[in-house]
Order: sequence, then C-alpha cells, then structure tokens
Amino acid sequence: MDVRKSIPFVTSPHIQHIFSFPEFVDRDCVFPFVYGDVTHYNCISIHSDYDWCSLDTKFQGRWRYCTGQDPPKCSFPFFFKQKIFHHCTKEGYIFNRSWCSLTKNYNRDRKWKQCSPQK
Repeated sequence: MDVRKSIPFVTSPHIQHIFSFPEFVDRDCVFPFVYGDVTHYNCISIHSDYDWCSLDTKFQGRWRYCTGQDPPKCSFPFFFKQKIFHHCTKEGYIFNRSWCSLTKNYNRDRKWKQCSPQK
C-alpha cells in the first residue's frame, strides 16, 4: 500500500462520518484557503502524512499533494520594521497591496511575496 495515499479528511459536528476525497493531481493550489475554519497560506499536513493544499478558497474536498513547484510560503509570524505580523499586511508596500515575508525576519532577509488580492 502506498503511504502517499494518506488522504486528508474533514469532519464536522453536523456530520457523524469522516469523508475521504481523491487527489486532483494536475490542478493548482489555491492560497490562501480555509480548512477547518482556519485560513492557511501554505501547504499543510493536517490529517495527512504529507503536505497538501486545497484547490478551492474554502476546502470542499478538492485537494492535491504539494510539490517543489508550489508557490513560496509566507512565514508567520514575521518581523517587519518594529512590528510582528501574523497575517499579510499592506504596510510598507507603495502599491497598497498585501504582502508577506518568506522568512521570520524581513528586515534582515528582504524576501517577500505578494498575497492574494482579496487581502
């Protein structure tokens, strides 16, 4: 049996069963996505042995395992100027768009990415 077939599952207080869903291999991850009432900006390993992502902004059973080609991950919390950020921020971006640091210390490393337009 292939260990990578450890499929993410979702539970709900309104549903008494655990559901499994097949992997969608040739689709792009959607970031951020909501799973278990939590917004995720990176691939996660919740309920799985391997990192995976949702293919929808709110997890609806469509997912796939993450690969090295997936977008770089935000590093939360991160340090910028004299503040600690736990979410994407528009602070310091001249185009008034949300961004996040790819490392814990943006001041030192200066590595970042733009967050989704909804933020």
